[in-house]
Amino acid sequence: MTQTNLSGARNAAAVQTYDAIIVGAGPAGLTAATYLARYRRRVLVLGAGRSRAGWIPESHNTPGFPRGVGGAELLDRLTRQAAQYGVVSRQVRVETMVRSEDESFEVSGGDFTARGATVLLATGVEDHLPDVEGLEPSILEGVVRMCPICDAYEAIGTHIAVLGEGDLAKREAAFLGTYSDQVRVIGAQEGRFSFGRGAANWTGADGAAERFDHLYLALGCRPRSELGALCGARLDETGSLIVDAHQMSSIAGLYAAGDVVRGLNQIAVAAGEAAIAATAIHNRLPSG
Repeated sequence: MTQTNLSGARNAAAVQTYDAIIVGAGPAGLTAATYLARYRRRVLVLGAGRSRAGWIPESHNTPGFPRGVGGAELLDRLTRQAAQYGVVSRQVRVETMVRSEDESFEVSGGDFTARGATVLLATGVEDHLPDVEGLEPSILEGVVRMCPICDAYEAIGTHIAVLGEGDLAKREAAFLGTYSDQVRVIGAQEGRFSFGRGAANWTGADGAAERFDHLYLALGCRPRSELGALCGARLDETGSLIVDAHQMSSIAGLYAAGDVVRGLNQIAVAAGEAAIAATAIHNRLPSG
């Protein structure tokens, strides 16, 4: 019993406290970290695995990169930028978040625990992906795509398939129709896709075959808003976190930015929301 109590005391003493804990190391999280560090706040970024942005082969609508920038390169630049101002980063999958009586937050994952006066959730979304061999390499190659707003311009005049059903697939096909007159919606159960030689190859149930330059996935995604829900934060009908004009959720001191907030899923939007949230966090914290 005595050993257990002493161990608990040592663990409690080892818990580090930060002005802000940022959960998510994508464009939103890293941008907010840089802002907060430049406000001279003590910041911890917790990332787990690869950011969704890392799947981008080359973005041509990210401000400031007229020749385009790959997702991996962009994340590397953002990470180095935050680090040069003293941002602490750790690879931790946050599993729980608790709001304390003093209105601070305790986040934990595995054997790691940290405490923050505020928290910013930049946890993004999880795409619904088809079970197709070679999917990830084809995403990195640019054959399979998930965001027509991001890259439909580069698909002008090409042969495009949209995988999905219902209104989402119809809306995406209609949008892509302004870039190409060769757009076809294919239901998820209508056949199978394979990839090779820079193309998506479809074989129908009746044996019909067709080659597409690009395959757009219109299967939807799930906001990673569970941590906010654990603290009682309000969600909209899609599961996204509801925030005010300063990116604060319905829980005081808990902020959110990027794809977990709205469905536009754009780097520029994530960065803008991150700047708003970081400034609001700074203004909320005591000065000095």
